[in-house]
Amino acid sequence: MKITYLGTSAAEGFPAVFCNCKHCIDARKLGGKNIRTRSQAIINNDLLIDLPADTYSHFLNNGIQGDLIENLLITHSHGDHFYIGELEMRSGAFAKNMRVPVLGIYCGQGVYDKLSEKNYANNEYNKIDVFTPVNVGNYRVTSFPANHFYTDDARFYLIEGDKTILYAHDTGFFYDEVFAYLKENDIKLDLISMDCTNIDIPIEDIHPHMGIDNINRLVELLTSIGIVNENTVKVINHFSHNARPIHHELEERVKDYGYIVSYDGLTIEI
Repeated sequence: MKITYLGTSAAEGFPAVFCNCKHCIDARKLGGKNIRTRSQAIINNDLLIDLPADTYSHFLNNGIQGDLIENLLITHSHGDHFYIGELEMRSGAFAKNMRVPVLGIYCGQGVYDKLSEKNYANNEYNKIDVFTPVNVGNYRVTSFPANHFYTDDARFYLIEGDKTILYAHDTGFFYDEVFAYLKENDIKLDLISMDCTNIDIPIEDIHPHMGIDNINRLVELLTSIGIVNENTVKVINHFSHNARPIHHELEERVKDYGYIVSYDGLTIEI
C-alpha cells in the first residue's frame, strides 16, 4: 500500500500566489521541495483524496492516469480541497474511452449539498455517516468529524487496505469521540498523516488546524492508547506560508520526533 502526496500546501500555495513576504521569496529562490501546491493525495493508483484546482497539474507531474481512479474522498468544501468544476471533465466530449466509467465520490453533508446542485455525468455521489465503515473499492473507509469548518460537516479518513492509514487534514486536535473509536476498535496505524499548517505559530487545540506542539501531544495520546507505536510512519503535511515551511529547515526542526516532512511528489510505501 502506498500514499503519494500530490500537493502539500495550505490554500494559498507556497510560495503563495500573490505574496512577496520573505518566506515566499526564499521559496521561489530555492525551488525544489519548497514549491508546494494545494493539498491532495492518492492511495495506490485508485483512491484519490480531495480535488483542488491543482489536480490537472498533479496528474501530469506524477504520471497519474485519471481515468483509472475509481473513488474520491473529499474532506470538505473549501476551495483548496474541492474544485467542483473538475468533475465536469469526466463527461461528454471532455473524457473519452475511460477505463473506469463511474467515479465514486464520498463526503460529508456540505460537499454533498454542493454536488447535488450539479448533474455531472459519470460520477456517483455518496454521503457517508461518521464512525460508520463503508467499503470503497479495495478499501474499508471510516470518516471522522474534523475539527474544522464546522458548518460543512468536514471529515478526515481512516483507510484500511492491506495496511492502515489515517489521513487527518484539515483538522485541529481530534475530538474525544475519535480517540474513543480508535481505541474501542483496536485500530493500529501503519501511517498517520497530520495537519501541520501552523508549524511553530502557537495555536490552541480548538483551532481548525495544528502545529508541531499540537501534533506532539496528539502523537503522545495516540501512543498511550495503543493506536500509534514505534513502527508507525508519522508524516506532517499541509503547510502555510505564514509558518515558513522551507523544507530543509522543517526537516531539521522535527528530526528528533521522527516525523517525515511531506513534499509534492513524495511517495511512501508501507
